Amino acid sequence: MTVLHSTPVTTEDHPAPAAPTAHGADAPEDVCSAPPPRYPRPDGQDAYTISEVVAFTGLTAHTLRWYERIGLMAHVDRSHTGQRRYSNRDLDWLDLVGKLRLTGMPVADMVRYAELVRAGETTFVERRDLLERTRRDVRARIAELQDTLAVLDRKITFYADSTHAYESERTP
Repeated sequence: MTVLHSTPVTTEDHPAPAAPTAHGADAPEDVCSAPPPRYPRPDGQDAYTISEVVAFTGLTAHTLRWYERIGLMAHVDRSHTGQRRYSNRDLDWLDLVGKLRLTGMPVADMVRYAELVRAGETTFVERRDLLERTRRDVRARIAELQDTLAVLDRKITFYADSTHAYESERTP
């Protein structure tokens, strides 16, 4: 029996490990601050078929191939028979892409972000700027949703109060 667990999110720098800095030390890893991925991964496993990734992520095989085709996913390793073999790092990247999708970030911006990540640490400022713009958009959407929630709460309270008043009038 295989024991399943969640692997903690590693780095967003999916395509390549951190490059040495000018000072000779490794650049700090950009660890995603999200909770561990929601999909279980077998202990010690680091090679997954496309159907396993579909099961883990809820994405379709078509979407995974499309992500690779448009450059949202870096090169995915292949088995000796040509089958895609996704790694834990690929799954971590897909988790980040899912979070970016939830923000409403346009696909073109996600692809641009992926290109910047692949280009290395010289793009940190541009990556940060892109993410800050997205954060501003998310905060504006949150404010709109909070306003909408307040309207719903007022309506629910109104109907709850009206229902109580109506029922007390009907009770002799």
